[in-house]
Amino acid sequence: MLALSTSVIFIKASTAHPVLIAALRLSLASIILLPLERRDRRRHALVLAATEAKPRTWIPGIVLALHFISWNYGAKITASAQASLIVNLVPVAMPFFLWFIVRERINRPEIIGTIITLVGVLLLTVSDAIGSTGSIAGNAVCFVSMLLFAGYLALGRRNRHLPSIWIYIVPVYRVAAITCAVASIPLLSTGMDWTSPREWTMVFALAVIPTVIGHSLLNGAMRNFRGQVVSLASCGQFVTAGIFAWLIFGEFPTPIFYFASLIVVAGIVIVIRAPKPATDPT
Repeated sequence: MLALSTSVIFIKASTAHPVLIAALRLSLASIILLPLERRDRRRHALVLAATEAKPRTWIPGIVLALHFISWNYGAKITASAQASLIVNLVPVAMPFFLWFIVRERINRPEIIGTIITLVGVLLLTVSDAIGSTGSIAGNAVCFVSMLLFAGYLALGRRNRHLPSIWIYIVPVYRVAAITCAVASIPLLSTGMDWTSPREWTMVFALAVIPTVIGHSLLNGAMRNFRGQVVSLASCGQFVTAGIFAWLIFGEFPTPIFYFASLIVVAGIVIVIRAPKPATDPT
């Protein structure tokens, strides 16, 4: 959670184009983790040959690329705490994605929790329309990014059978990096100051802390814990991101943010405390 919450800080501190940031971040993460992938592929060669040597990483990789691009856009144009809060409403959306992917039933408490949480998000959006602390467009982009994030995590459950997290997550980063790199081709000349040490520091920090550490730990946790438990822990990012933004950028959340946050947390608690959805035997 701490590693992931630094993402919004590094994105705001960078002046590079959001698409280019995503491409460089994912490319560096793929390169850094490549030795671990190659090591585990050799170590588990017999297991992979007997199951599935090439996991289904194309769709999760593309979804992750779209999540990073939209997240970079949203994080740059709205308040840090609000961006982190909205993009981490995954516990609300996760049951719906699990229903479509693995046919887990959505129960009444999850529906109620979803409605309550959306009320909190609506309050944030209305406050932004009246005041000047955030951005309606930024909130909307972060909400779309949250849906992509939930879908990405739910898709990852398909590959839980693989003997190593690196055999799955590194190819996903690689596919996402290629997707973002293709989208960033028109931006190569104007999207970033390639000679700036500060820009490269921000990109490298994004690759190492929230990606190599944060996202990898998050995917590893999804292999061992219920998806709702993992996504609930991830929701705490908006608190630490808000503290970081206050210390670094001087961003002070308005009183309505705290009230809306309580509503959001109440909805999430209802979702988490709901009975585990049943899985359709078919």
